[in-house]
Amino acid sequence: MPETPRQLALDLPVDPRFGAEDFLVGPGNEEAYAAIEAWPDWPDPVLVLTGPPGSGKSHLAAIWAARAGAATLPACAVTPAVIPALAGQAALVIEDADRPAGRDEAALFHLLNLARERGLSLVVTGSGPVEGWGIGTADLRSRLRLAPGAAIAPPDESLLRAVLVKLFVDRQIVVDTSVIDALALRLDRSLGRARDVVAILDREGLSRGRRITRPLALATLAALEREGEEAGPE
Repeated sequence: MPETPRQLALDLPVDPRFGAEDFLVGPGNEEAYAAIEAWPDWPDPVLVLTGPPGSGKSHLAAIWAARAGAATLPACAVTPAVIPALAGQAALVIEDADRPAGRDEAALFHLLNLARERGLSLVVTGSGPVEGWGIGTADLRSRLRLAPGAAIAPPDESLLRAVLVKLFVDRQIVVDTSVIDALALRLDRSLGRARDVVAILDREGLSRGRRITRPLALATLAALEREGEEAGPE
């Protein structure tokens, strides 16, 4: 029997939805969500928001930024030249402060001091505890460690199921519950990983001209696992 010809699947971007109504709260993120919701009644102008990659830090920071009217920029963009402009803001999100590449620790320390002096609300995000960020400047490390923190844990299975359903709905894809069950049982506990797998399944379904079924989902996951094993650790 001839194989069904594969259709050309256009890789059209689906922007992640970072609205408050799109954030799903579960046991692993409810404490961080409550901390964000408590603004502006914070005990300190700085909040350190941490969690593993794909845990929803950027989404939660975006919710706060929309509420607080905050500008968002990566930590590597905080340099002495931009400090005067940043100091004039009412609120800021500094993303990926855990990444050492291009990080100006003196500039970040100066910005934290200005936040306290001028009442600038500041959310700083990073993966894992501050102790693991490799910060060489003792004063900066101390300031971040002393700031109130909110940690996001990897999603539990029930939250991962809800996120998977939402991701398929966002792409206007109808799938059977068996697909959700299969993915939730086998996926890494990462919202980013779930987003990537749903995007791949969407392309596979379009290119094959067929619905996304449990066998297709399992075959796709198996192929991704093989690719990961062949690539080896980074």
